[in-house]
Amino acid sequence: MSEQESQFLLILFGGIFFAFLMSLFVVGMVVLHRQRQVQNKQKISQIKSEHEKTLLNVENEIQQETLTRIGRELHDNIGQLLSLAKLNLNSPKPEKQTEGREYLNQIIKEVRTLSKTLNLDWLESVSLDDFIRQQLEKIQSTGFCETALESDGSFLELNKDQKLVLIRVIQECLNNAIKHAQPDRIDIRIAKNNLSRRIEIQDDGTGFDPSQASTGSGMSNLKKRMETIGGKFYLTSEVGKGTTIKLELPV
Repeated sequence: MSEQESQFLLILFGGIFFAFLMSLFVVGMVVLHRQRQVQNKQKISQIKSEHEKTLLNVENEIQQETLTRIGRELHDNIGQLLSLAKLNLNSPKPEKQTEGREYLNQIIKEVRTLSKTLNLDWLESVSLDDFIRQQLEKIQSTGFCETALESDGSFLELNKDQKLVLIRVIQECLNNAIKHAQPDRIDIRIAKNNLSRRIEIQDDGTGFDPSQASTGSGMSNLKKRMETIGGKFYLTSEVGKGTTIKLELPV
């Protein structure tokens, strides 16, 4: 075999080997790309599943609180009205029977009001500002502490998921303030800038050291819930100087 033929065969085999390597590289890249696609789909599916689970938990909690409140109303309010209606209707005095019928009309109105709260349709008919205002008025009406709301209406436009999570997070923040902070005042401010909308919940209560490990997972759960709607949760507190919580959503 001549030297020229040997060089030709060497180049030929070299070309075949290089083409084989290139084929392996292309196949490897395709396989890697498909693996990443599968992993990304799995991650998206997991995130979606966690999001739906969080929303379901929030709905269940709000419904449970609603049922608890309805049970309390049935026992403490409507039950008392029924007893009064029965006493008056059994009286031989006409004026007492008239009073008993008035109690029955009041009971009917109370039951109709309660029936409207058995589902979450009320979420669509109330704005976040109105909900916060109602919660603060309830707290102040008990004489527990003073409350105030300042809002520029930044959160008037929300989808149901966002409103649902924000309502639950705000409820939990207010409950924590009532249970642990012993404040003289709770202020909520709502405003926005070019990048985000913010709800700031501030109390002048006892405060605490956030660096100390907590036995519960409340704050972590609130943070995760805000993340499910693309939001952020910030908490600052100092012993003796109250607590400030900030909830943010992008504009």
